[in-house]
Amino acid sequence: MKISVIIAFYKNLPFLDLILAGLQRQSYGSYEVIIAEDDDAPATRDYIAKISPRLPFPLKHVCQKDEGFRKNRILNAAIRASEGEFITFLDGDCIPHSQWLKEYARTAHEGSAFFGRRVMISQRLTKKLLTTGDRKLLSFYSHVRHGSERKEDGIYLPFFRKSNKNNGIWGCNWGISKKHLIEVNGYDEDYVSAGVGEDVDIEWRLLARGITLHSMKHRAIVYHLYHAAHYSTADLEGNYAMVKAKQAAGLIYCANGLDRHLDRQS
Repeated sequence: MKISVIIAFYKNLPFLDLILAGLQRQSYGSYEVIIAEDDDAPATRDYIAKISPRLPFPLKHVCQKDEGFRKNRILNAAIRASEGEFITFLDGDCIPHSQWLKEYARTAHEGSAFFGRRVMISQRLTKKLLTTGDRKLLSFYSHVRHGSERKEDGIYLPFFRKSNKNNGIWGCNWGISKKHLIEVNGYDEDYVSAGVGEDVDIEWRLLARGITLHSMKHRAIVYHLYHAAHYSTADLEGNYAMVKAKQAAGLIYCANGLDRHLDRQS
């Protein structure tokens, strides 16, 4: 099974470098990587041109003008560019564990969406990773020593199965068959501020479509690099209000989604 890995990226090449290094070390071999850039920065194009020949996987790049927060729009463009039958999503601040794709691949099946969790790397450890690039710093001992949070979520237990109760999709670490994204018209581009729109919204629509959720806790692990928050309480409140309105209207197949720009440049 071929997997498409989509990375939501915005203006942080040092983070992207660590993520791609993590993807180079995957134990699963059949995958492509798509950088979904909510910008069109020359520095990103130059970086991709230099690193692509050294990578063991195909690397694609989709981008758009920086006209405010349009993450969902560029994620839809990346879905349209994808060739895998199964798609996994990473945010541009999350390094995947070496078994990350293997775990999604062996669990993947139609009718379900799969979600993992993340270790919250401390500011001090993030600085060390950026300086050294040393993946040994992602060990459990290192997280304890440097004060990372949610470090227990970084314990790899390949045969662990967790109840899905009170859990759900986080946009930084999840996967699903591409056909199911098409069935709900992908991400809803009406959300133009961070938080909720890229996970809570698509989750309720998938559930309403009959898709079941499966936890990948302790199996599909990512490490979240420290940075300041990119959204406000007001952003979240506005997005939650939009979610409730769309739920009330029963808009499972969003009006402003994956099929909106099929005949246009992304």
